Amino acid sequence: MSQYLRIFFFASLLLFSFSGCKNDDGGEVIADPTAENKKALGVSAEDLLSDDIYGSLTVEFVYTTSSKPAEASITAFRNFLQARIHKPGGIIFVETQIPDQAGAPFTLNDIKDFEEEFRTQYTDGDDIAVYIFFSNGSSSNDTQTNVTLGTAYRNTSMVIYENTLRIITESDPVLLPILEQTTMQHEMGHIFGLVNIQNDDIHTAHEDPSASKHCIVNECLMYFEATNLLRSEVTRFLRRGAVPQLDPLCIEDLQAKGGK
Repeated sequence: MSQYLRIFFFASLLLFSFSGCKNDDGGEVIADPTAENKKALGVSAEDLLSDDIYGSLTVEFVYTTSSKPAEASITAFRNFLQARIHKPGGIIFVETQIPDQAGAPFTLNDIKDFEEEFRTQYTDGDDIAVYIFFSNGSSSNDTQTNVTLGTAYRNTSMVIYENTLRIITESDPVLLPILEQTTMQHEMGHIFGLVNIQNDDIHTAHEDPSASKHCIVNECLMYFEATNLLRSEVTRFLRRGAVPQLDPLCIEDLQAKGGK
């Protein structure tokens, strides 16, 4: 096995459209009530960041018997959201535990199937909902040298490959919450539209030309692709003891969409 471990954050730009139509007998077909949560990555950034349409946010954590995130990571995620979004109605966290899922490594289609089966919180009324699945298995995209830590794949959906995070930090489990928090916040950044997810929302050019949809600023949360790093270098990064923060250029993009 190669001595190199490359860490990739994948953001799938998938577009789903749903609309009402008529049956053969002329009756109206009810539109999919989950359609607001099956749109392309980044298109709901303003809805999430501002209170123009939705005054509150519900975040559903779905995890398996063996993949529950650390409480510190959940708390840090709440703090991250509160610092960036306007939701006067508050942020509600819902936790759903499910059995470990068989068939790993999982394809993105598998991940979407899990969402169809287990997601319970959807955008409704004045509340917009986000879904985060903590997987007990790895991604099918992984190779001997490359692993996927997380993927934001719809406008309000992401997966965190918790089992992979635990393998990476198994020599020092104290580092697990740092990697969890970094991955969760990084993928939420993609859901917020960073960096230039929709190809029209950069206010100061800072997309890394060598790493599409990531920030060019080395210390930024959205730069954290961490490719071409030795295992020892990954550990050294984690030992800084802190999650990278959004740099001013990324914050400027969020503020332009109604965020803080």
